[in-house]
Amino acid sequence: MPLAGLRVLDFGHTVMGPTAGLVLADLGADVTRVEPPGGDPTRKLKGFGNGYFQFYNRNKKSLALDLKSADGLAIAKRLAARADVLIENFGPGTMARLGLSYDDLKDAAPRLIYLSLKGYLPGPHEDRTALDEVVQMATGLAYMTGPPGQPLRAGASVIDVMGGVFGVIGVLAALRERDDTGQGQQVRASLFESAAFLMGQHLAYGAITETQVPPMTARVSAWSVYDQFDTADQRRVFLGVTSDAQWNRFTGTFGLFDLETPELATNNARIDARGTIIPRITQRLAALKAAEIETLATGARLPFALVARPEDLWDNPHLSGQMLHTALPDGRRVGLPITPVQMGDRLARLDRDPPGIGADTTDVLLDLGLTPKDIAALQDKGVVRAAQEGPENE
Repeated sequence: MPLAGLRVLDFGHTVMGPTAGLVLADLGADVTRVEPPGGDPTRKLKGFGNGYFQFYNRNKKSLALDLKSADGLAIAKRLAARADVLIENFGPGTMARLGLSYDDLKDAAPRLIYLSLKGYLPGPHEDRTALDEVVQMATGLAYMTGPPGQPLRAGASVIDVMGGVFGVIGVLAALRERDDTGQGQQVRASLFESAAFLMGQHLAYGAITETQVPPMTARVSAWSVYDQFDTADQRRVFLGVTSDAQWNRFTGTFGLFDLETPELATNNARIDARGTIIPRITQRLAALKAAEIETLATGARLPFALVARPEDLWDNPHLSGQMLHTALPDGRRVGLPITPVQMGDRLARLDRDPPGIGADTTDVLLDLGLTPKDIAALQDKGVVRAAQEGPENE
């Protein structure tokens, strides 16, 4: 993979930082996840946090290290001095208090690309604590997602993930710049600005129309047909008709010949007539089973989807070669999505299951030049934790 040989220290936690490490690892980088000797708290989260560690930490090593100890700090600095990339998404000022800020490291590690993932980029709010859901509320994303008067966060950690991916883009650009200058630099990406970026199209809409932007659930669609419909077998389908050519194929394929009129020949005319055409389409699709609609829509080359649950992805034939069968804490394996990038004919592969706590501590420290006796002494003092590799080791 293209990033083979790139050394990455991943101090990330929860979603944002580990996402950046995951993308780099899936692209071939040698990523070492640095976690406390007791393990990353994400390993034990309940509720929707239950799957965080297992998804965002494949293809990484685990070094269990007490950064608050003098010995642990010294080891972290030695590792940073020979790393290409460092990732952190701690709260504002945390890395400085540990003695691991970019300013603390840059003289000993002048080629280091230091990725700081925060709630905000520098500005009046940079010291505020932020979370994915916080910035969804603050930027209008939740307003745009829910029904009028009922802001609703998106159904995944979209801003954590997006911020991590923007961070990777910055890292790759900094590595390219380092090829010319030989110098590393600090790269920043953030939750708030990532969410604000998603609002760009709505800000442009508001400026052009000089109106208050409505939520997506109350919008006037840019397309005449862009809706969910019920089927005869109690399924839901989404169907879009986004061009005049698609409209012609749609009406002919679905037998809606009464809608093939000159008055409905253009998308904008059909938008004005939605009050007439949508009930007619609803009636027609309600008489068909979901599989019949899928066959007709696919044949007519129309944007179409069965409304699915996350678990349905395991049976999606398109993903059959794009799921990495990853170990869960109890040893079972489950297919999880790849990083969605193809390099030539290469897709991400599973080289390492999510590591147990400190699964690679010994190997990482031996590679750093410590002896087995040194490592044993550090373990006795609680500075490091060394364990056998596996899906979990409590």
